[in-house]
Amino acid sequence: MIPETCPAILLRVEDLQVRRGGVTVLDIPALAIHSGQILALIGPNGTGKSTLLLALACLLKPFQGRIFFKERKIDAYRGDFNYRRHIAMVFQEPLLFDATVFDNVASGLRIRGMGRAEIERTVSGYLELFGISPLARRSARKLSGGEAQRTSLARAFVTKPEIVFLDEPFSSLDPPTREALIGDLERILRETHTTAVIATHDQTEALRLADRIAVMNEGRMVQIGPVAEVMNRPVDGFVASFVGVETVLSGRVLRISDGVFVAAVEGGEIQAVGHVRTGEGVLCCIRPEHVTLSTNTPFSESSARNVFSGTIRKITPLGLFHRVHLDCGFDLVAYVTRQSIEGLALEEGKSVFASFKATSVHVIPRKESIPM
Repeated sequence: MIPETCPAILLRVEDLQVRRGGVTVLDIPALAIHSGQILALIGPNGTGKSTLLLALACLLKPFQGRIFFKERKIDAYRGDFNYRRHIAMVFQEPLLFDATVFDNVASGLRIRGMGRAEIERTVSGYLELFGISPLARRSARKLSGGEAQRTSLARAFVTKPEIVFLDEPFSSLDPPTREALIGDLERILRETHTTAVIATHDQTEALRLADRIAVMNEGRMVQIGPVAEVMNRPVDGFVASFVGVETVLSGRVLRISDGVFVAAVEGGEIQAVGHVRTGEGVLCCIRPEHVTLSTNTPFSESSARNVFSGTIRKITPLGLFHRVHLDCGFDLVAYVTRQSIEGLALEEGKSVFASFKATSVHVIPRKESIPM
């Protein structure tokens, strides 16, 4: 993850805008991409992630703005040939040539005028790196989706780009293929110290790969920062809901004592920690992994200040864990393991106790104060 000493800025933009039909679809006042780090752009479909990648790669002419690579301004309007030699882009669809896997991966090196022996050695190394050496002489038309995307990634990395842009590279793959490819890409990015910007609507991909996350909405970045900061301290309700804070409760502050406040929410009261004023409106955000369930009487030995009785409304399997929807007078979501489901005999309709600490509640002050 991000080291304490921030690395040099490799790419940055100022006042970048893209318009379509007279409408501004992308508006990025400033963005810095640091050398050796991975930035994930997340947000709903159609929010400008791909547009930003295309503009950064000079594949889309911006309406206005300045792009700097190693502090040298590049010509984003005409495209900058020298800049493009330092970057690579991987699309959702592999877009391979009608040629063998080897020839697809070698194409960028041939354009650069590399000799045949060096091409053979370099391409062979990257085919092995991405686990597709046995496919070297196979036609690209005969590849599975995962094999085609591995070929596309090898073609991008073989030129040793200083920055690689990846636009939803895993979205069309089946889960096992996707998981294996994400693991390999993570390893390769770290081993090669390649700077990367990846657009995805899947927060699990961002958590797996990124050092920093930028949450986008309607063509703007609403929050950018280290992964832990964005995931645990979202700036507003939109970011909270998108990064997996499945319980967002609107309330007002009733009273404050020793740094802990009590907020009234629909169906109950929440204790939390934060800098607020009595009567102030707040959003109380609770991540599901911070909620503990029990079938016993309320957690007498627990340090959790928030304990509620509730009824299980729905249990949804999600691979390694289950999502449990509770009615506690308000909607509350918890993540529990399969072992906990079995050990506690959890089922829909069963009454349980739910708890979470006051320090686990992320508080977002609302602009308006609510009358007492």
